Amino acid sequence: MTQEENGSSTSTTSSSPLQSFSQMPLSPPPASTAPPPTSPLPSAYLQNLRSDERGLYLIHFLLNCANHVSAGRLDHVSTLLQHISLLSSPDGDAMQRLSAAFSVALARRSLRPFPGLYQTLVGSGCSASAPAVAAARHDFVNLCPFLRLAFAASNQAIVEAMEGEKLVHVIDLGASDPTQWIELLQLLAARPEGPPHLRLTAVSESKEVTNQISVCLTKEAERLDVPFQFNAILTDLNSLDVEKLKVKTGEALAVSSVLSLHLLLGNSNCQIEDFLNALWNLAPKIMVVTEQESNHNSPVLTERFVEALNYYAAVFDCLELTAPRNSVERARVERVLLGEEIKNMIACEGAERKERHERVESWGKRMEAAGFGRVPMGYYGLLHVRRMLQGLNCDGYRVREEKGCFFVCWQDRALFSVSAWRCRRFD
Repeated sequence: MTQEENGSSTSTTSSSPLQSFSQMPLSPPPASTAPPPTSPLPSAYLQNLRSDERGLYLIHFLLNCANHVSAGRLDHVSTLLQHISLLSSPDGDAMQRLSAAFSVALARRSLRPFPGLYQTLVGSGCSASAPAVAAARHDFVNLCPFLRLAFAASNQAIVEAMEGEKLVHVIDLGASDPTQWIELLQLLAARPEGPPHLRLTAVSESKEVTNQISVCLTKEAERLDVPFQFNAILTDLNSLDVEKLKVKTGEALAVSSVLSLHLLLGNSNCQIEDFLNALWNLAPKIMVVTEQESNHNSPVLTERFVEALNYYAAVFDCLELTAPRNSVERARVERVLLGEEIKNMIACEGAERKERHERVESWGKRMEAAGFGRVPMGYYGLLHVRRMLQGLNCDGYRVREEKGCFFVCWQDRALFSVSAWRCRRFD
């Protein structure tokens, strides 16, 4: 069964670049004066293009550039990046901003055959600090309701699973923002039988981030008169020792992973399998997984590039219609959060490539192999998310339920999935 809900009864949003992406030609629009794409184009010609023509050229240049990077034809790469730099801008429209982000990623990727240059100019890992990424994630939560809707669905599943429980322990596998847990505290405070004692364990590599979350949630718990305890485990997910989560006898356990599990796919399949098996041994009553609904984990660069370009075209289009172009928050989201994701998935390989997003079908197979059974996202969860979406009065956003999972969409493109799981020993 599939159910869908729009953000409002009418939509005034413009057509997304994603919606017309498949209809765009893989060559520039006809122009008698246009030389072949790998020959230098006159800058005056490029700078005088109309906005729609510019978008077509940018997509064409990006796709061809990715092909040449993959083939190691650096002379063509250099020419195409020069063309892209004339047409793109990190402060322009959505297509220009998207192209600026992907051109940086392609330029970095083209340096990989030269380790000395690559390490000197690029280094390794994310250039932004954990607090900076957390701040950008918070801006994204506030600007676009994708994750707020995912939080609402996740919280409703947790509340339903914890009905009647007196001691509730929630593990946040990628703690970066208190928004989800503020709402959970409010839902638990409203229980007819009264709130349980809530213990939240936050896994994060940043003490600054966990301190901020702790202060915010402690204040909210005191305001709501909810018994609350906060614990932080300062480590990245790859280094987490599950034993340190210290689940106590008598606690009802919930595990939440928001855009985190894919970080475990970089080293080997054994790592994610071992991690999920270890979580299963903790016997959670519910585990809720939110992930990007796209396959950015292909071993073939060109396939990964096309999939990523489609996906982020929708995200940048959403930001274009949500925030003004001079927005500091929008710039932070696009550069510190989205831009770093794009650079990592395009420029990096091996263990260095962390952003390995996969679709919910792939996660379902892994969860079931580890002994988890799917918990359908229920009617009340869908109703809760629909009411929230209607209250936000945001055009273009949609929520779809399919096969027990929720999909949070921009226009017709699913961007995030939310799925719930439980140990089969409870079935």
